[in-house]
Parts: sequence; C-alpha cells; structure tokens
Amino acid sequence: MEITVVRSKKRKRTISARLINGVMVVQVPVSISETQLQPIITSLRLRIENKRLKEELNSKKELQDIFLKLNRDYFAGKLAVGQIGYVTDQVSKFGCCNCRSGEIRISHRVSAMPKWVKEYVVMHEMAHLVEANHGTDFWVLVNRFPYTERARGYLTAVGWESPDVPPPGTPPEQAPT
Repeated sequence: MEITVVRSKKRKRTISARLINGVMVVQVPVSISETQLQPIITSLRLRIENKRLKEELNSKKELQDIFLKLNRDYFAGKLAVGQIGYVTDQVSKFGCCNCRSGEIRISHRVSAMPKWVKEYVVMHEMAHLVEANHGTDFWVLVNRFPYTERARGYLTAVGWESPDVPPPGTPPEQAPT
C-alpha cells in the first residue's frame, strides 16, 4: 500500500489516516520524528487493511446465507439475528454471540476454513440465541449439526477450540468452572 505523509504546522498532537484512491494519506504534526512516526504508520496501516478485509468478507453475504440455511434446517426458521458478520478484532475466539441484541460476530480467520467448519461455528453461535451457556441443553442443540464433532476436532487441531468449553454432552457438574 502506498503511503503519503502530510506534515502540518497546525496539527499539534493528533495523527489521522484515510484511504484516498488506494493511497493511505497520513496527516501528522510537523514536530513528530521519523522514529516516532513509523510504528504509528504500521498500526494505522493494519487498521485500514483490517477494515478493508472486513468489508470485503461481509460484502459476500456468506454468513447470512449460512445463517438462513441453518435456521431453516435446525431451528424451523424461528431464530432472528440482529446482525451477523466477520470481524477482524477477534483473535482468541472464533465466534461470539450477544444474546440480547442477537448480534453474531465471527473471526475473519474462520473465512479461510472449510465450509462445514464455518457452518459449525455459526451453528454454535446460533445455539447461544436459545441457550446462553454451554450447558446440556446448549449441546443438544449444537449436536443436531452432523459435523459438530469433526469441526470441533478441526478447531482443536488449529488451536482454536477453547479448553474451557467442555465436549458436547458433558454434564454441567463435570464441566470445568
């Protein structure tokens, strides 16, 4: 990505960046040194690249299609989602669900995984719309998806499945706390 730095005597502290015709234009105070500026530019470039990646992934509507299919096949079309989309700021979890707003966020890293893994991750988060915790009733819902065990194995192999989430069917009294 091409970067243009614009130094301004009017700027005293703030630094901003925006993408203009594929060029990242960074506006900085004239007093900032090159040594101070380089890590800031690196951080701003990453933020812009992540925003562009998120927009590109979500423009395909892949997660919405998966949600609709799973909702029809496993929830009789009864679930409503406030929003579902890929995010780039989620690196330690593959998905999360806000039960109140119905928002489902899926890590952008899942987008490169096989379709059945993506479907499992969405199914897992959809189950949270019905059951907020990882109790027995939750796993009964998730286990209706035929690739649950296989997808959990895949996610474990790539180091994603959280060790504090018990295996499907684990009674609540045996689950780690």
